[in-house]
Amino acid sequence: MTFEGLDYNTSRPKMRMPEYGRSIHLMVEHCVQIPDREERKRCAETIINAMARMKPEIKHQQDYMQKLWDHLAIMSDFKLDIDYPCQVTTAEQIAVKPDSLPYPKHNIPVRHYGSLIFRSLEHLKTMKPGEERNELIRLVANQMKRNVVNYGNSAPDNERVISDIARYSDGDVIIDPEKFVFEYINIDNRSSKKGKGRSVNHQQKQ
Repeated sequence: MTFEGLDYNTSRPKMRMPEYGRSIHLMVEHCVQIPDREERKRCAETIINAMARMKPEIKHQQDYMQKLWDHLAIMSDFKLDIDYPCQVTTAEQIAVKPDSLPYPKHNIPVRHYGSLIFRSLEHLKTMKPGEERNELIRLVANQMKRNVVNYGNSAPDNERVISDIARYSDGDVIIDPEKFVFEYINIDNRSSKKGKGRSVNHQQKQ
């Protein structure tokens, strides 16, 4: 059902830059249709001043006047024929998509451990024995254990982790299974809270 005299936004043309509002877009449409070139330029300058008052924060940006004139050209669908005070961005330039950024790829032997683990193992190979190296070994070993459990949804396998650390560090990091204390992972608790956060780990031997 339609009612004569009522004008809804849903029935109006889509705004190219909604942040400026319908009134500015109507002013731009009027400006494009002005036959006199000089009058059309003065109208455009008036619109620019109104846009600047609506967006005072843009004045803190570099080349903000360039941005305002670019926005005016966009709202006019690049149909506003005036002598612009600056070189506005063309429709063709806007349509050009930036080059895709290459996704970082890491050639790692085992995906479920992640690249950070293998970078840490490489770093361990360069470290001198001491508390700092021992602490990093503890962090890496426990993270590898968590990764094994999360990836395979299986029981913790301390021996597998110890073996993998020795293997992927080229034998530079050897863990004594009789002395090393892994963090405890509650499998049942972890499974019931999957997707709600990692379960609390306790420092105890498993």
